[in-house]
Amino acid sequence: MPDGQPAFSAAANQLSTVRDFLRFALSSFRAANVVHGHGTSSALDEAAFLILETLNLPVDDINPWLDARLLDGERIALADIIRRRIETRMPAAYLVQRAYIHGIPFHVDERVIVPRSYLGELMFAGIFGGEDTPLITDPASVESVLDLCTGSGCLAIIAAGLFPAAEIDAADLSEDALAVADINVRMHGLSDRINLMHGDLFAPLEERSYDLIICNPPYVAAAEVEAFPPEHGHEPVMAHLGGEDGLAIVRRILDQAADHLNPGGGLLCEVGTGRERLVDDYPHLDFLWLDTEESEGEVFWLTREALV
Repeated sequence: MPDGQPAFSAAANQLSTVRDFLRFALSSFRAANVVHGHGTSSALDEAAFLILETLNLPVDDINPWLDARLLDGERIALADIIRRRIETRMPAAYLVQRAYIHGIPFHVDERVIVPRSYLGELMFAGIFGGEDTPLITDPASVESVLDLCTGSGCLAIIAAGLFPAAEIDAADLSEDALAVADINVRMHGLSDRINLMHGDLFAPLEERSYDLIICNPPYVAAAEVEAFPPEHGHEPVMAHLGGEDGLAIVRRILDQAADHLNPGGGLLCEVGTGRERLVDDYPHLDFLWLDTEESEGEVFWLTREALV
């Protein structure tokens, strides 16, 4: 691992291309045992992400820029952000205040969890209006959506694109998170369609009901939160902590969701590794479990009729 500030200063002076800094960042991250998982899944992906964002380049592919020679100021900036990633253990998304879901950019900072929900992947995979047994056959028929535990507002913004006729409420208990969500809603020009609401789960909604509820609630067990690596410690604890077994908030959602769903509506919810416990606790519910490329049975779908 580079030994303190001098090593990074030397990197700024001795390295000249994007390829050089990609190799240097990868070696440095691996030597420092940096933990990934905040939008990137490997040291290589994270190194590429930090370099491209710092240079204001498109983040989808670093290859066209590998042999580009860097200006003095660019080398200094890259050496500094690689150093900060290692020394602070702050997730890369916080360092550049940017995260992406399927290429859609979102502002993030330490007031919200870094968005990395499987729900976003599923929503883009055709579960709404896709060809293979979609959960909602006609997205244009959806007139109301609730994004519960909205955090940065990313899922509400994705929903606005998928359901062109829908008005969307996005609720969260954290006022800090809603402040970040407001930045993103304004950045995407959706202030007229997305209504941000502050309160505990369904409390601020009063008697409103929806055609669709999407939710990525806190679902990490207390012992797992205690054992988090330093990177996760930069995120708000309330965005992770789901009680002793991780499912306290999910149970509250299941107990109340039917009252806020229109006939024919449904709940799409992410629960991490809690599938077996939920099935045991709710044997009367006919959960439809959905898989993604990187997860198996961590997201469920329930219709209002099944919940009732």
